[in-house]
Amino acid sequence: MKDIQKSDELIVPDNVSVKIQSRIINVEGPRGKLTKNLRHLNIEIKLVAKNKLQFSVYHGARKHVAAIRTVRSIINNMITGVTKGFQYKMRYVYAHFPINVIVNGTNDAVEIRNFLGQKVAFQVKMREGVHCEASKSQKDELLITGNDLENVSQSAADIQQTCRVRNKDIRKFLDGIYVSERNVLEQDE
Repeated sequence: MKDIQKSDELIVPDNVSVKIQSRIINVEGPRGKLTKNLRHLNIEIKLVAKNKLQFSVYHGARKHVAAIRTVRSIINNMITGVTKGFQYKMRYVYAHFPINVIVNGTNDAVEIRNFLGQKVAFQVKMREGVHCEASKSQKDELLITGNDLENVSQSAADIQQTCRVRNKDIRKFLDGIYVSERNVLEQDE
């Protein structure tokens, strides 16, 4: 059954400014600026007050109405990114051949060597705005940080997919680099 009108709201913090122009959202906060193009979704997004966003769908079927919460979550993640930031922790798992990971000086690429004893060096390029470093407190750990949740998580996925075991029984060969923790960088006090 079609709903005549469905809407949802999101409160914007005081230290964040949100600008919306034809479903292109710009969010600016203390950690930087993020832009997201949502023109492919048929949703009305309005700034009804200084710090309140409203999302509306008219005559929407079930899946069209479900997009409201998706858009709300995307913008909420953008707000969290520009105020606090996101961090993924990845651990190296190996049985025999120790995996060597070298982070380039500019932090825009990661080089993986000696995966399953292979001579090939894998290069993984980080997405825009993503910073990568080796952990100083934990052995065999990689820290991936950034403001855009999609770019941080996709960079972690790129690293994990590069270290996929091929042509062997994956129940036996568990080697790889896996995400061990997902965090928000700055916690509220």
